[in-house]
Order: sequence, then C-alpha cells, then structure tokens
Amino acid sequence: MWDALVGAEGKLKMAYPTINQNTRSSGKALNIMVWTLQVLAAAAFLAAGGSGLAGAPPVVAMFAEIGLGQWFRYLAAILEIAGAIAVVTPRTAFYGAALLATVMFGALIAHLVVLGTATAMPAFILLVLTGTIAYFRRTRS
Repeated sequence: MWDALVGAEGKLKMAYPTINQNTRSSGKALNIMVWTLQVLAAAAFLAAGGSGLAGAPPVVAMFAEIGLGQWFRYLAAILEIAGAIAVVTPRTAFYGAALLATVMFGALIAHLVVLGTATAMPAFILLVLTGTIAYFRRTRS
C-alpha cells in the first residue's frame, strides 16, 4: 500500500499511501453501517431508560425482583439515557458505547443469576451491539 519513492539524488522521498476506490467505498460503507448500529442502540436505550424513569410496571417489577431497590432502577435508566446520547455524538461515541456495554454486562449477569436465563437474550444482544460499536469507534474518540 505504501510506495517508496526515490529522488534523483538517490535519497528516499516521503512515502504516501495509495488508496484505491474500493478502499474508500468500503470504508464509507462500514461507517454507514456503524452509524446505523449507533442510531438503533440509541433508540433502544432511550426507550429502556425512559420506561425506567417513567416507572413502567414491568421495569419496576424486574428491579424489585433483583432486590437492590428502586434507586438502582433510576441509576440504570440515567446511565442508559446518558449512554444513548453519547453513542450518537461523534466525539463521545466510543465512551457511550463502552458505558452501555458495561451496563449490559451487568444486566446480563443479573438475568443469568437472579431473573433467569430465559430473559437474558435481549441483554446479550445489546451487549454485543454496544461492544461492536465501541470496537469500531475506538479510534474516533
């Protein structure tokens, strides 16, 4: 990919990357795909955090079953909303995705240990989604 150029004096000149059209278009397609994942994740976490703050009965019951108190529901909801906003902000996308992946890791543990494995799949899918976003946005932040 790098072409080394030698000048008339026999000295090595600055090397410049050669980028073909396929590299540009695949990079653009990847960027569009990751932005799509970011918007989907933001929508999911805004909905989840909003229902947690609003006190939706299924969410209240789930956090009651976890047994850490309803303050933990508010904390989780605030973290979900903050992460959702951060994940669609270019400068903070990595940090938002990392925050949401951490929240989903905790949710997955809660599902596997307390709530039962039958309800763990959404937490696992969101963990993979946010982990993927964090991986692709790690150099942008």
